[in-house]
Amino acid sequence: MQVVPTLSDGVVTLRAHRDDDIPGCLDQSIDPLSRRWTRVPDPYTLEDAQRFVRHAMPGGWATDQEWGFAVEARDPDGVARYAGTVSLRNEGSGRAEIAYGAHPWARGHGILERALRLLLEWGFTELHLDCVIWWAEEGNWASRKLAWRLGFPCDGTVRRWMDHRDGLADAWVGSLLRDDVRQPRNAWYDVPRIVGTGLVLRRHQDSDAPRVQEACTDERSVYWLGLLPHPYTFADAQTFLRTRSDSMARATGVHWVIADPDSDDLLGVVSVMDIGSHTGPEIGYWAHPDARGRGVMSEAVRLVVRHCFIDAEDGGLGLDKVRLVSAIDNAASRRVAEANGFREVGTERGGTICRDGRHDAMIYDLVPGDLLRSGG
Repeated sequence: MQVVPTLSDGVVTLRAHRDDDIPGCLDQSIDPLSRRWTRVPDPYTLEDAQRFVRHAMPGGWATDQEWGFAVEARDPDGVARYAGTVSLRNEGSGRAEIAYGAHPWARGHGILERALRLLLEWGFTELHLDCVIWWAEEGNWASRKLAWRLGFPCDGTVRRWMDHRDGLADAWVGSLLRDDVRQPRNAWYDVPRIVGTGLVLRRHQDSDAPRVQEACTDERSVYWLGLLPHPYTFADAQTFLRTRSDSMARATGVHWVIADPDSDDLLGVVSVMDIGSHTGPEIGYWAHPDARGRGVMSEAVRLVVRHCFIDAEDGGLGLDKVRLVSAIDNAASRRVAEANGFREVGTERGGTICRDGRHDAMIYDLVPGDLLRSGG
């Protein structure tokens, strides 16, 4: 059995749990986010909090099964108080699983990141761990972004792996080795809100799913977007929205919803895809039937290509070129490209797939100088 050490970086302290942590543990565990993403009992009672502090955490140290610490930090009023729990669960052979949860007051202040950096340094140095694994239920973006800051990659999704009170859930997983740099391995793209003429570009949200389904079951969309599932279900729309976040977390794409500035209804989607690929970033888009014939897509693409060429230090993507691919016979799509100064650079035979098979594609590109020459 190890004695629980006290670890501190001068701002955050890791220490053994005490009885005065019980109210904080109770508050944390009845919080909706804790109930949603962890396996705490539901309902969670004062007796559960007492068992956790007095028995579960000390018991983990006694058996070397879990090395758990209370996190202590000063709240906005300057009072030192319980801020959450972090732990390493012993998997044997120099391996451990990292686990963490924050009290609601401590979220958004960088407290848990500091706590986990202390925990990892201690685990790799004092316990001589070789590998720490991170698991999170798919969709727990707060956990994934914190793991990303610490240098964990998201190595993939394991289907029906994580035990949740409602059944088995898909889980993200990543591992960090002792000698790995504990910093992000890639950028994590944000979706800035951009206001244009008669539209707003914003981040996607779950409530967009019905409008996505409407657009992707429209006859014209079904024809030109030949790789869409057909029939296109509400579950397909939900999957589409979920995967937008994943590509931004991997720094391979940025995706905007084109929204009505008054109703906030989805009018379409515009994306920068394949960032970092050898073919170069590509602009893609589709419109809801309500938006056609109003110049919405031309305006949306205009705003996005300008964001592409703004320096990263100034909040843009800092790209030096974007490309666009359209079926040669898709006149509406080609008008959007040409209205924004994209130049034809070639034809690819059978370069795009429509519902009735392959069509020849026109390849366009755009560089910052094209905008300067056009006065855009």
